[in-house]
Order: sequence, then structure tokens, then C-alpha cells
Amino acid sequence: MAVRLKDIALDLGVSVVTVSKVLRGNPDIGEATRKRVLDRMKELNYKPNMLARGLASGKTFTVGLVVPDLLQPYFAEFAKALSGVLRASNRALILASSEEDPEVERQEIRTLLLRGVDVLILASCQEELAEFFEPGDEPKPYLLFDRNFAGQQGSFVGSDDVKVGEIATTHLASLGRKRIAHIGATHISPAVDRLTGYRRALAGLGHSVDEELVIVRHRLEERGDRIGFEAMRTLLALDQRPDAVFCYNDMTAMGAIEAALQAGLRVPEDIAIVGCGNFRYADYLRVPLSSVDHGTAELGRIAGEMALELSDKKGTQPRKALVEPRLVVRRSSGGS
Repeated sequence: MAVRLKDIALDLGVSVVTVSKVLRGNPDIGEATRKRVLDRMKELNYKPNMLARGLASGKTFTVGLVVPDLLQPYFAEFAKALSGVLRASNRALILASSEEDPEVERQEIRTLLLRGVDVLILASCQEELAEFFEPGDEPKPYLLFDRNFAGQQGSFVGSDDVKVGEIATTHLASLGRKRIAHIGATHISPAVDRLTGYRRALAGLGHSVDEELVIVRHRLEERGDRIGFEAMRTLLALDQRPDAVFCYNDMTAMGAIEAALQAGLRVPEDIAIVGCGNFRYADYLRVPLSSVDHGTAELGRIAGEMALELSDKKGTQPRKALVEPRLVVRRSSGGS
């Protein structure tokens, strides 16, 4: 038979209300009592009935996450870190993919809201953020991550993407490279900011931006490797090819490296390449990939904590968190 709150309360000689408050994390319970209750719950392997708690509180203890592409390592690692934080607080994560399609994204958001998620977390593929709620909906707190929107007043967690572009471009310039190209994406805020950082770094070094060295494409999250390959072939066909490339993400950089190698070039001797994301397999590529690490696991952890605050209505004011990026140098830009 399943262990009930009443059983724990009788066993310890306290009220059911006291045990319930410990379970909810209420601060008005003494530490000694809290420890006794938690220890006994652990001994008995007590599992709270989330359905019953939901009926009593009006919550479902679920968080909905919509990402552009489930196969992209960045979003998978983010979801893993986020889920770990939620799991520790007995919350469940419901995950959906928009496939980089605004209409699919709207459908997935509607499905999650109809399921009654307590908080919605979204990396939107829309060019302009549309209203989530329809007439008659109960508004739910939401958190944007990775992709922000001008004038957006809600909470946001992401990378300092301008600095990402500056770090990558400055590194390539420090290698003595003169024709530094950029393969980027259209309209989404990380792409816009990384391009801004690229331009800012070149200007700070006294270099003008050669616009034929800037290639931007759509759907880089979903088809980044193929797009990176094709974009690099375009760059290599120029009368004066680049001697370095900063790519929007690691998948794009992987495709760019493959195109360079197929063209008979050496990486990094003939062309140095830097990606972004520092995905976990970067060391095992044919040419290990230099990348700007934007703290994916840390982003997931922060997003989880912010989602819990929103769910418990502790975070009434919108909060924005940016994680500082750092460069990881490997063979593709001259590292060992």
C-alpha cells in the first residue's frame, strides 16, 4: 500500500498540515521538524501524489518547453539541465519541437497551454513574438530563452551573443588572419547579436567589413551542417577566399570544415574555423573544433530556477539573465 501523508504524520506525532508544509517547502516549520519529516519520507520512499496536489493547488506541476529542433545538441543539453532542476522539485518537463516553423510553434504552445502547464519556456522561431493567449485563456507565466525580442517585457535567459561574436572574431584576427568571414542566420536575436559582435570586433581592430564575406541563411538550427557546407563552398569560390570563418553554431562549423577539406584545403593552416556552442563531441571530429562555449548547462540551470520562481509566484518582476561566453581553442583554429 502506498505511504500517505497521514501515515507519516501519525508515525512522527505531528499534524498532517505540518507534513504538508514540509513537502511544500514552507518556511514556518522548524529545521528539526523539517529534518525529521524529510528523513522519514526518504526512509519510507514516499512519493507525493501529484494529481492530488494539483487538484488542491490548481497546479499541474509541469513545465512546457518549446524548442526549434530536438536534434540540435544545444537544445538537447539545455533541456537536460533544465529537467534536472525541475526533477529535484518534483516537477515534470513536457518537451515539444517547432521544427523552425512558426505555425507549428503556435500549435505546440496551444497544446501545452491546454494541458495546463504551470510555466511555458520558449525559444521562439517567430520573427515577431505573437500573443500566446487567446480570449478566455488563463494567462500563464512564461520565460524566453536563447532568443529575445525588442520590447519584450517578460523574463529571459540567454548568452551574451554580442560578446560571442567579438570573442570568436578577435581570436581569429589574433592568428594573423586578414579575411575573416561569417556564416550566420537570419532574424533571430542570437544571430543578429553574433553578427553585431563580429562587425564590432573587426571595426575595433581597424578592419572594414567585406560584405561578400558575410553569408546569412535561414533554419541553421535544423540544417546547420548542410547550410554550413554550402555556404563555405560559396566563400571558397570568391576571387579572394577567406582565411578564417566564424560560424553561427557548431553544426554550421562542422559543415564548413567538411567543405574546406573536400576542396583540398588544410584546417587551420589554410583556413581557420570557429563555431559556437562547444558541443560535447567537438574533440572527436576529424578536425577538433574551436568553439565559443556559451554555458548551455548553466543556461538550463538558471532557466529551471526561474521557472520554479514563476510557478510559485515568487518572481513577480521580470528577470533577465545573460551567461558570459568563453573561448575553447582546439585544432580548427590552431590549438593542439
